[in-house]
Amino acid sequence: MIQEGYKSGFVAIIGRPNVGKSTFLNRVIGQKIAIMSDKPQTTRNKIQGVYTTDDAQIIFIDTPGIHKPKHKLGDFMVKVAQSALQEVDLILFMVNAVEGIGRGDEFIIERLKQVQTPVFLVINKIDEVHPDDLLPLIEQYRSLHSFAEVIPISALQGNNVETLLQQIKNYLPEGPQYYPAHQVTDHPERFIIAEFIREKALHLTREEVPHSIAVVIDSIERRENSDTVYVAATIIVERDSQKGIIIGKRGQMLKEIGQRARADIEALLGSKVFLELWVKVQKDWRNKMAHLRDLGYREDEY
Repeated sequence: MIQEGYKSGFVAIIGRPNVGKSTFLNRVIGQKIAIMSDKPQTTRNKIQGVYTTDDAQIIFIDTPGIHKPKHKLGDFMVKVAQSALQEVDLILFMVNAVEGIGRGDEFIIERLKQVQTPVFLVINKIDEVHPDDLLPLIEQYRSLHSFAEVIPISALQGNNVETLLQQIKNYLPEGPQYYPAHQVTDHPERFIIAEFIREKALHLTREEVPHSIAVVIDSIERRENSDTVYVAATIIVERDSQKGIIIGKRGQMLKEIGQRARADIEALLGSKVFLELWVKVQKDWRNKMAHLRDLGYREDEY
């Protein structure tokens, strides 16, 4: 039974790559649904995280970091991020307290000026700076745009996150509970499993590989009379040299990726997992729309 005055709405998290959007989303939802990496542009699709309490439901959309595109995949990612601004009740513009204002922030602010949606400035990573440095930074941002609220947080430590959630509720309209209370994302498990595998590859491989990685789930099989889920997946790269790096000497890198990904997948599915990984080369896939569509990046959906 939904109580009277129940609040609900959609909130976009936007910002430069690597400001901590996925870390924040995972902190709020309480479990891992967005992959995290120290390399930019980890998030390629909109990830909806659903946060439900007795008096509100907040549906978060974690957008790809807005950046100057260098290929068709980059164009797609920026279009996804900008489309999110048009369809939400509130925008969280997240910035990095350590790095200060960059040209990328100014680029985003120019786009924020074109929307009527309320915008919160969320200054993340405050655990890494001296408190005296915060006020001048806030004033700098305020001089560029009129923000509805300015809230400093540490997504990693959890500082001020509850305050931010309460302020978000204050700005949301009264509305229905869109998702069941136990549901934390609208993505199918195939998508999340693929993201887990891609995250491990991002963490473990050298700089020339990460943005050339995509993951396709070939099959998820639950066999009768077995408590093990069998998952087969293919890691897509652009060059033969990248394939060699992903596989590693005597297959050690691929084995390590699989072991780490399996732990996350088992936590997600609540059962034992047998994970089989393959590596395939699709040359220059990020610049070919047919490949992008095959891998799930469908521009016509945005």
